[in-house]
Amino acid sequence: MTAPNPALTLDLGDRSYPLYIDSNIIASTDIYRQHISGRNVLIVSDENTAPHYLPALTEALSGYRCTHLSLPAGEAHKTLATVSSIYDQLMTDRFDRNSTLIALGGGVVGDICGFAAATYQRGVRFIQVPTTLLAQVDSSVGGKTGVNHPMGKNMIGAFHQPACVIADMQTLTTLPERELKAGLAEVIKYGLIDDPEFFSWLETNLDNLLALEPASLTQAVTRCCENKARIVASDEREKGQRALLNLGHTFGHAIENACGYGVWLHGEAIAAGMCLAAQFSVALGHLPQSSLPTIESIFSKTGLPVTPPAEMTGKQCLDLMSRDKKVRDNVLTLVLMQGIGEAFLSNDYDQNILAKTLDSAFSGSTT
Repeated sequence: MTAPNPALTLDLGDRSYPLYIDSNIIASTDIYRQHISGRNVLIVSDENTAPHYLPALTEALSGYRCTHLSLPAGEAHKTLATVSSIYDQLMTDRFDRNSTLIALGGGVVGDICGFAAATYQRGVRFIQVPTTLLAQVDSSVGGKTGVNHPMGKNMIGAFHQPACVIADMQTLTTLPERELKAGLAEVIKYGLIDDPEFFSWLETNLDNLLALEPASLTQAVTRCCENKARIVASDEREKGQRALLNLGHTFGHAIENACGYGVWLHGEAIAAGMCLAAQFSVALGHLPQSSLPTIESIFSKTGLPVTPPAEMTGKQCLDLMSRDKKVRDNVLTLVLMQGIGEAFLSNDYDQNILAKTLDSAFSGSTT
């Protein structure tokens, strides 16, 4: 199989890398040959993904000393203990610094494998092969890797860019419907941040995406990756504008933590979180009230929650948010909205209004 041309390149100077976005490319030997370092390859996957795609990937890597580690699936296993199991495999198989790890799976696998690659012998090469929509449009691109801590989401991690990203649209056909919808939350996010034209396109093409129409999926994934690549290229280490990609995430991470990692999928929590961010933006007078139904409607039509879990309280959410990585000198920076496609960063807001917004949202929750 001849390697396709990259759909785009994330420009980071001498650490730039290509993103391949196409169908039936997961077993393209020619892609891997361009980006694998050395002869030793460890494929890190999970128990859900491996049965579908490991055989084809292993065959594509037949010329390498290739081993495989299958992790337990789910956000609950995104821990240092799981990372340690990867170190154990690497040490047992005597992998040296000139080795390559391949993350085959969704965002959890990619984050764990990437963190192991960032820290094993102070850093080895790795390749992202995302098999979920959420991973293809977001977590596989940009070099954020890490694991959760019981007191906070993604609190332990490192920036470590992959050698390339291989997003095969065909893998989405084996994705459970709930996972597909969760991935669409991150797709919608890009429209809300700074791409109102894309948001309008999503409103028109949502049914095609839910039906896994190939051309629409490829267009959506490519557009999201273009937007993320542009932002990451300008702010790799999240010193400024990259934080816009966290729209809804501070609220959403609190939901994930409170419910127990994996009870609400990441995309589900982020959808509710973006609605909370919109409600707070309205309460502060930044976002017109008329925009709120439009934002909530696209999530509802996708089948995603627009209200937080009934078992949480506003006070609990606020407490968990106060532990977020974006807290500086006891002040939490939030991503707010002035309009659809007009997100901005703010740490200058009335804490009382935030508390009242959360109390109102959580007391009225029916989810």
